[in-house]
Amino acid sequence: MGTTRVVLADDHAVVRAGLRTALAGLPDFEVVGEAANGPELFAALAHHHPDLLVVDVAMPDFDPINAIRQIHADYPAMKILVVSAYDDQSYVVGLLAAGVNGYHLKDQPLSDLQLAVQRIMAGGNWISSPLLSRLIQAAPQLAHPSPITLTKRQRDLLRLIAQGYDNRRMAQEMDLSVKTIENHLTALYRAIRVSSRLEAYQFALRHPELLAESGHEAAHNREPPAGPAPLTVLIIDDNERYRAQLKRMVGKACAEAQLYEAEDCHEAIRLLQRITPDLAFIDVILNDGDGIQCLRRVKSIAPNTRAILMSAYPDREFRRLGLEAGALAFLDKKDLDAATVRQVVEDALRRK
Repeated sequence: MGTTRVVLADDHAVVRAGLRTALAGLPDFEVVGEAANGPELFAALAHHHPDLLVVDVAMPDFDPINAIRQIHADYPAMKILVVSAYDDQSYVVGLLAAGVNGYHLKDQPLSDLQLAVQRIMAGGNWISSPLLSRLIQAAPQLAHPSPITLTKRQRDLLRLIAQGYDNRRMAQEMDLSVKTIENHLTALYRAIRVSSRLEAYQFALRHPELLAESGHEAAHNREPPAGPAPLTVLIIDDNERYRAQLKRMVGKACAEAQLYEAEDCHEAIRLLQRITPDLAFIDVILNDGDGIQCLRRVKSIAPNTRAILMSAYPDREFRRLGLEAGALAFLDKKDLDAATVRQVVEDALRRK
């Protein structure tokens, strides 16, 4: 086994020095880079491509949950150990759901830190003992929860929370007043048994199935009939209106379909940690980059997903690259009408 290359990230130089000293006592571990804030960390990762990131997420210019999600998506093979003074259970659960491999409390011995990095690099996970004990004690409360059902509006709110919207942006998105949003959020928190936006965000990460919309609901704007979903569909497009239009067309083609949507590749990859779509519609141009690269990542995670690439500006080279990346078809958005969508959906149903 070769040397494990490590990047350290903490806004206190003294803490980084302590971490560096602890790792220096281990064979085959080399600190190749350091960072004191979010931008420095992303630059260090891009430059060094380390095997392990040891990070205090309470740094300047660093949004813990969203940044860890992005880092995990960009460097899926890299291990991540959070070293933090915060021991809030919901905070820890949210970071674990976002992709970290371990959570180490700063007040624990450095020998425990050495054990943590060794265990993580060996393929295991790590949570500091005091925190693990509290998590285990809290676990029985969650062992047999009653089923959670959400209204369409509550699912919309939960999806916006997962995307990082604040109350004002939610109000603009849903054409409601901020006060009305606050009232709906209170009802949502009660329904999913949480008490804060952070807990709701973490809940959304753990339960993407509750964000799904049925084909019947998308097509008819009312609650779906009971019954299993014969088809799971993921729509990846940065245009919300077009996503809604495509969901309606899919819903009319298959009322029982379970529909998920993502506005960019990062959100799609997060969903793919929990669901396996039978069919995916992917726009070639996305806010966070190349839809063809997104297609490659979708196929690497869910190789049996039948993927359709779409573009408002069809290009022969896009078509060639998309088909090489595993797309079943490359369609002009202007030609993607109800009949075409029905044909694609029916073909996917026949092949299940």
